[in-house]
Amino acid sequence: MRRFLIRLLINAVALWLTTLLVTGVTVVAYLPGDTVATVLTYLLVALVFGIVNGVIGNLIRIVAFPLYILTLGLIALVVNGLLLLLVAGITSLTGFGLQVDGFWWGVLGAVVLALLSWLINIILRPIVGRDDRRR
Repeated sequence: MRRFLIRLLINAVALWLTTLLVTGVTVVAYLPGDTVATVLTYLLVALVFGIVNGVIGNLIRIVAFPLYILTLGLIALVVNGLLLLLVAGITSLTGFGLQVDGFWWGVLGAVVLALLSWLINIILRPIVGRDDRRR
């Protein structure tokens, strides 16, 4: 459970940094101007992104495996961009959440989000540890 919460926080921070760096990707809080509402919105969007990426993303990666090999993995950029657009669509149903201005902004946002998440994971790995379980 601790590892899940840490990964959720890492993804929320990476999403926040992505919205600062990529102008076509924004997050609208359910109470604009309220800091707690903004943080909760980022956590909610990170949770939805984790669920979509874990369930639908893995299914797409399995089905499209031949395309991954054929394109030497470049199709992953398109898939991740589409997953980010899907998260934007799901969270926008609530009236707040992630907003992506278009497909290419989604692709760029997904690349930046993945790089930032990877970088934060590398920085925090010595602090957090690799695994909670004792072996």
